[in-house]
Amino acid sequence: MFAKVKPSIFIDALQLELSSLRGSLFRGVLRDDNGSICSTLEKDILKDNEQFSWTGLNDLPYGRYTVELFQGEDEMTISLVKRI
Repeated sequence: MFAKVKPSIFIDALQLELSSLRGSLFRGVLRDDNGSICSTLEKDILKDNEQFSWTGLNDLPYGRYTVELFQGEDEMTISLVKRI
């Protein structure tokens, strides 16, 4: 597991903690319940155990989402819920 999303319920941003190696590219795709892409993110990792916020999610409707995280050939999928 190269990333953690804390907590799994969000309002307007996702808090991510990366436990991956610096110098690599991190990508994320946020999808709604229908599989449509709602937001994407690309970030160069500058240090080990980097923490950051995936902002700009306040305009999304409330409901269930899936975030797909990629780093090199590693991939993770996490289910999330947007609430009030």
